[in-house]
Amino acid sequence: MADSRRGTTQEKRVRKLEADRVTQESAGYRERVFEIVRRIPVGRVMTYGQIADILGEGYTPRTVGFVMHAADEETTPWQRVINSQGACSTGRVILPPDKQQRMLEAEGVEFDARGRCDLGRYRWTPEEFEEAEREEMDQPSLFSD
Repeated sequence: MADSRRGTTQEKRVRKLEADRVTQESAGYRERVFEIVRRIPVGRVMTYGQIADILGEGYTPRTVGFVMHAADEETTPWQRVINSQGACSTGRVILPPDKQQRMLEAEGVEFDARGRCDLGRYRWTPEEFEEAEREEMDQPSLFSD
């Protein structure tokens, strides 16, 4: 019985991944991601989740990552998109595995010994979204400091 349930769950997961893949392969879907990434200044970064939040429904950090794997190096500064911990997530996808970090370091982004940059210093937000992000950060915490 457990195997049949697992198979059903697996089938659902495969169908969802397939639907996501079809959506991500549409030119308009990808181009919306690339338009934002092309605006990131040299020496600054955005996170996959940050881009997904800006683009809204239908975008997740994971789908933004999938789109970035197809980016043209000549026209899109793919290296400027990193994970929410301030680290590069391309080590298992790109050879050499430290290529993204080396490219960012050449732009002036500094990484610590754990391979993370200070998002407070290097994270970039498009001007038209800065106010909304500031308001979100100014929300009172439910937890005491």
